[in-house]
Amino acid sequence: MADASRPLFTAFIGPQRLAAGPLAEVALAVMQASRRPAVLPIIIFNDATGQPIDLDLRGAEGDVIARLPQPASPPEVEADEAAAAIEPRGRGRPRLGVVAREVTLLPRHWEWLGAQPGGASVALRKLVDEARRANGDADRARAARDAAYRFMSVMAGNLAGFEEASRALFADDRRRFVALVAGWPDDIRDHVVKLAFSDRTEP
Repeated sequence: MADASRPLFTAFIGPQRLAAGPLAEVALAVMQASRRPAVLPIIIFNDATGQPIDLDLRGAEGDVIARLPQPASPPEVEADEAAAAIEPRGRGRPRLGVVAREVTLLPRHWEWLGAQPGGASVALRKLVDEARRANGDADRARAARDAAYRFMSVMAGNLAGFEEASRALFADDRRRFVALVAGWPDDIRDHVVKLAFSDRTEP
């Protein structure tokens, strides 16, 4: 998963990294490169997911920037639970980032939730927050592994050792993975290792 020290997007021209950083910077670098004669494809990856993205790079720089997808507004990180519990279901709740969705539970689950301080909604939020804290490291490791696999499937699917490297990645065997990708083109190798393991120290 991308963090504050990792570029948000990375562009490759063939096996070489072209640009890395915020989407606007990467998009402009790709726009300039795509207007020069070239035979190698240019692909932009979202580092958080490892997935390639498509951009409309026609027109002037201002036009390209204006068409870039806008990131979703982050939800409220820590809403005041007491206020959430007593605030009426009307004007003001959208300010907390509250989203209504269907949840299907057994009667005993609803009975337990309803008996909790603040009611079912507050209890569910507390349970989710506790699970996120408890499983945060595992969730981040899984997201990083998935991002690395998506990237390497596009950029290294035909390279020697891909299948073995995939198995090492999903087995969380960092040393074997790094050894298996050592012969890949430098920029591809470095980027996939960074996606998979940059948020963890060497075992």
